[in-house]
Amino acid sequence: MRELHVSKQDLREIRVVDRAPPPLAAGDARLRIDLFALTANNITYAAMGDSGLGYWRFFPGPEGWGRPPCWGFATVTESHAEGVAVGSRYFGFYPVGERLDVTPVKVGPRGFVDGAAHRSAKAAVYNQYVDVAADPGYDADFEAEQTLFRPLYATGWWAADDVLRGAPRAVVLSSASAKTALALAHQLRALGGPVPVALTSPRNEAYVRGTGLFERVLRYEAVEALASPGLPAPVTYVDFLGRDETNAAVHRTLGATLARSILIGATDWGDKAGGVQPPKTALPGPKPAFFFLPTYAPARLKEAPELGAAMQRDLRAFYPASRALVTARTRVGADAVLESWARLAAGDVAPDEGLVHRFAAA
Repeated sequence: MRELHVSKQDLREIRVVDRAPPPLAAGDARLRIDLFALTANNITYAAMGDSGLGYWRFFPGPEGWGRPPCWGFATVTESHAEGVAVGSRYFGFYPVGERLDVTPVKVGPRGFVDGAAHRSAKAAVYNQYVDVAADPGYDADFEAEQTLFRPLYATGWWAADDVLRGAPRAVVLSSASAKTALALAHQLRALGGPVPVALTSPRNEAYVRGTGLFERVLRYEAVEALASPGLPAPVTYVDFLGRDETNAAVHRTLGATLARSILIGATDWGDKAGGVQPPKTALPGPKPAFFFLPTYAPARLKEAPELGAAMQRDLRAFYPASRALVTARTRVGADAVLESWARLAAGDVAPDEGLVHRFAAA
């Protein structure tokens, strides 16, 4: 069974290894990974592989190599686990490869949790596998879009909820072409929320303008233009870029109008080894706070349980809407996986290009 390995020392060094699977253990199930997406988010997972979130530890690899995670669909091909039937299909968190063996616990009509010992300390959202036959977020007509956007949309949706609780009048988003940033801006628009303002690179400027999601679009080198004309206060800044220089410029420029600063992504992963991190030096204004969906959403649902159904409803509505933002193209084979990873690591993927993969033909 083939799987992608990424050097922990250099995310650009990659290989596909064919390893024979061991006999399936009692109580385990074997899933064939059918369809998955590769986005800049996967590079962020790898960049944060040895951080406190420990993304390399979900699917351990050989010494010096990591097995990067992805989101997608898989089918059960062999099962020694009660309640997990051969032929059933699940959406969830997988290694980039052809196979995953899991130890199902908490098995029910909607899916199971992987109870493997090395995953027991991980956030629950990463260990849940949802049966598509009973999944309120599943739509058979938009599988590719689900692999590309489903977890990122959820992060953007809940981040919008967090942003709105601060009652800002304007929201500035860095790396505005990132899929999670698009989801956040889309939700703010849908709710008639505060003015969304985009920061982006010259390369992606035309794309970001074309989405129609932002009132203003500025290049990173023009951050000072946020002050002329000034934005209505209070302002919230949401950082998906992870570049200290840009964050410092935003804080300085917005000054007293900046009420909150939120860290979500690190699309410029080369600027800061280890992915999303606090700034290296103190910034003027509010201290940046890390938004982490696996802790935010459960706490929020305890306060407002109805938000769960609202998110699922909006998620399904977003699948067709996402086609105006990103075109999904499914490619088959190991060479295509290697090419996509290399392009993502080099920052060479256009924001409207959706990289969806299978290792083998369906």
